[in-house]
Amino acid sequence: MSVLVLGMSHRTAPIEVLERASLDTDDGVKLSHKVLESPHISESVVISTCNRVEVYVEAERFHGAIEELSRLFADHAGLGREELVHHLYVHYDDAAVAHLFSVAAGLDSMILGESQILGQVRLSLQSAQAESTVGPALNALFQQALRIGKRGHAETGIDRLAPSVVTAALDAAGEAMAAWVPGDGRQDRHGVPGDGRQIGAETRYLVAGAGTMASLAVRTLVERGVAPESIMLTNRTYQRAAEFVATFGVGAVRWESLDVELQGADVLISCTGATGVVFDQERIARATQDGRPMTLVDLALPRDIAADVTQLPNTTLIDMQVLGERAADSEVVSDVAAVRAIVDGEVGTFLAAKSASRVTPTVVALRGMAVEIVESETERLEARLGDLSDVQRAEIRRALRRVSDKLLHQPTVRVQQLVDGPAGLTYADALADLFALDPSAVDRVSAVGEGAAND
Repeated sequence: MSVLVLGMSHRTAPIEVLERASLDTDDGVKLSHKVLESPHISESVVISTCNRVEVYVEAERFHGAIEELSRLFADHAGLGREELVHHLYVHYDDAAVAHLFSVAAGLDSMILGESQILGQVRLSLQSAQAESTVGPALNALFQQALRIGKRGHAETGIDRLAPSVVTAALDAAGEAMAAWVPGDGRQDRHGVPGDGRQIGAETRYLVAGAGTMASLAVRTLVERGVAPESIMLTNRTYQRAAEFVATFGVGAVRWESLDVELQGADVLISCTGATGVVFDQERIARATQDGRPMTLVDLALPRDIAADVTQLPNTTLIDMQVLGERAADSEVVSDVAAVRAIVDGEVGTFLAAKSASRVTPTVVALRGMAVEIVESETERLEARLGDLSDVQRAEIRRALRRVSDKLLHQPTVRVQQLVDGPAGLTYADALADLFALDPSAVDRVSAVGEGAAND
């Protein structure tokens, strides 16, 4: 059995393809269960974020698992497999481990070092645990990935790059609003310029959505000093919007009043999770017909705001594509190298431990078989020799054990030496075959080891 990941991200697919392949929570759960219908797959975890969709599996057969996963991806996205395959990546065994660790550490994110991905990986694992689609192999892998992500943020200054896509988007919004300055006809409806981070005190925000991204956006605005009364939140389910009032002290409006509130907003932040465009060009044109500027921040996938709103005067759109272009221009600082070093070291440690966990049961079972043979031969010898003193019996047992230990010493030492390389598992398998070890004996050792690890 081996770890396999198949997926696509902002690095391999354009935003329109990612939109079609994106998964909401229910879709992710359904896909995770469908994956397990394959006879080649025993465990699965799905990660779906604003810029990646990935399925991690524990697979018995590489090609069979790939065929099944690519088919499910294509069916969900409504694309032909030939069209989709150009945007997919596949990582297997060591490469799959390294990829997940890099993802959790923020090294594969659109915004290098962003911390939001760590929470998304955690939620993906928790969902798989709740749905019983994850087993011991992927559980151990994801738990280690979460520890590595925490290490990267705790031991380096990578957070300085951008802690999340949300903060990067709000930084970009601040810069856009700061461009509308008094004196040249470009100012917000209150005539207050921004400072690139905290926009003017009179700036009005409208947040559409009430999920994780909306919560992050509201929290970040409040932490940056924006007055809660300057933030209005709306959601199709009003009760969810009302919860933000109690948590953050912001205002809440009913979805039916969205257009009215939109006319008073300077910044729209949308992350509704809808399957289609919520704010088309016509809707934004009506909201800005008085000629005032508006900054639109689209954090949704699929997108909430139509791309052609940029054709409207005095309108700035910040979406995943814009953020991706901004991130491509960012300098890679030394903290990224430090996190990469952490990831590389942890990958080696994890793979060595994984190999050892597979080899050790074979060695233990081999020594157990040798002990049983020594005991059997000792009893047979004592029965044939008749009366023996206790000293003689003890000497016979010691002699037989020494012979057994010496015969097994070199093979077991050698298999432990090879455990870090590709020959380790092959050698262990050969050892089990050559000595005709009972598979159930090896399995019993593995079960005991796993139980101890989980205590």
